[in-house]
Amino acid sequence: MTATYTFDVFSSLDGYGSYRDADWGGYWGKQGPELLDRRLALFGEEQRMVFGANTYRDFVQLLGAGAEETGVGDPWVARMRSMPTTVVSSTLEGPLDWPDATVARGDAVDIVARLKAESDVPLRSHGSLSLNWALMAAGLVDRVQVTIFPVITGRSGVAPIFGGASDFDLELIEHRTLDGRTQELIYRPTLH
Repeated sequence: MTATYTFDVFSSLDGYGSYRDADWGGYWGKQGPELLDRRLALFGEEQRMVFGANTYRDFVQLLGAGAEETGVGDPWVARMRSMPTTVVSSTLEGPLDWPDATVARGDAVDIVARLKAESDVPLRSHGSLSLNWALMAAGLVDRVQVTIFPVITGRSGVAPIFGGASDFDLELIEHRTLDGRTQELIYRPTLH
């Protein structure tokens, strides 16, 4: 039996994963109690995190010491940070500044295929766009979980969440509205 792999990503309505030169705040300033409870429940289940090197570097900078002061000290983030983590990288050297994280060197597709075959727990990646585009193209992503915040970042948006992905058909398998405004959509992707 192979482990399920979920590509989990936050997005603005216009498809950007982040922004620059704007004062939106974390979660585009739209986090509410239902969203935070849902995220904590998702990360309450035992799983292994998988990150690319760039996302790992961003997370260490954002979630390191002083995360509470930056507004990203939510309990689900602390839980994510405590999970066993594989960082796929050809440039990082261990030990990593992340509890229970290891570097895996080599081709990301081979590494994740092996993890899926060997893992007793589901795999989840939050962010790591280019890594997950490659894994989707290889058929290794079982679920794409997109949390869409009710903002349009036409001028400030960066990191289009599917800007480098192949073409996919998506089967909607779950959806919910959180705090009356944020959409969580979970799809099963199939290469088109």
